[in-house]
Amino acid sequence: MERKPNRAAREDTPTTGWGIIGTGRHADRKIVPAMKLAKGTQIIAAYSREMGRAEAFAEKHNIDAAYDSVDDLLGDSRIDAVFIATPNHLHAPQTRKSAEAGKHVLVEKPMTVHMTEALEMVRTCRKHGVRLGVGFQLRHHPGHLKARQLVQDGILGKISLAQAQFFHLDTRGIVERPSRPPLSKWWEVPEMLGGPYPLMGMGVHAIDLLQFLLAQPITEVAAVDGGHACTIAVRFEGGAIGSVCYGSFVPDTRNDAIIYGSDGRISAMDTLWEALDGTLEVVSESVNITVPYDRNVLTLYKLQTEAFNRTVQNGEMFLASDIDGLRSVQVASAEIESAAFGRSVKIEPIRDQII
Repeated sequence: MERKPNRAAREDTPTTGWGIIGTGRHADRKIVPAMKLAKGTQIIAAYSREMGRAEAFAEKHNIDAAYDSVDDLLGDSRIDAVFIATPNHLHAPQTRKSAEAGKHVLVEKPMTVHMTEALEMVRTCRKHGVRLGVGFQLRHHPGHLKARQLVQDGILGKISLAQAQFFHLDTRGIVERPSRPPLSKWWEVPEMLGGPYPLMGMGVHAIDLLQFLLAQPITEVAAVDGGHACTIAVRFEGGAIGSVCYGSFVPDTRNDAIIYGSDGRISAMDTLWEALDGTLEVVSESVNITVPYDRNVLTLYKLQTEAFNRTVQNGEMFLASDIDGLRSVQVASAEIESAAFGRSVKIEPIRDQII
């Protein structure tokens, strides 16, 4: 069956050819539908370890080629970049293969399960001259971009406190909830996931977002883990402190990020989710605004794809870079260590490890 060209590009827009590594629910329902809306995007091929599944995925999404070998997909000369949406423990070896094949890499968060593997991913991609980005779609929310810029412009004065929370209701093993689709089986395997599900599913997003909004890395973590919910206290490089709460059994919650400074407050209210959503509220001596955002499930992933296309085509800095992904793995590892041993954990600067 002949398929129609799978691209969303104007004649004056350079086109990036994409390969999709992993055909699970996230790629099927969010990533690929959003990529098909993105400018300058052509999805060339999809990989699954089962050819029947790869072919069904390609047929459903009007993708030209299907592969059951990562090496074969990476050998397709039409592909410029790959999106890796496989279980977390496969990210590092698949990134290495992609870099060695000269393909740029956008990998789903978290970038991998161990700090040593994350460092290898960064070094390998840099060695082979390809760009490595991480799928933190919340960085592309226009409200978060506006908040970050206002913080950099100094409208809050000296930042003292930053808070974020990210919860959803997951009642597995607690009560019957047939309306919610089950998680993929690998999310229940710690070796494949890299840490507790609440941390890897929600916590890493909240942690990364605060580092993005303040443009400062976290330098110390102290965690109290209650299983279905966790709270961590953090210290930022600039001296501000913060808290991150996340979990999978808190009903009727709002997922917010709030930054307090000597001259005001910025609240991103109900914006921490996979969709464009929520409201930005700024209350300060110089700026006072309230901006609502209409909900759209695919917008953030579409913006993420277009941003990485620009990275591939003209070298534009991607919002969630290799170092940003590395910092997320570093903080997550520190959170796990802190919760296990009941003490705060200091985090070494990334730049020293890269060198």
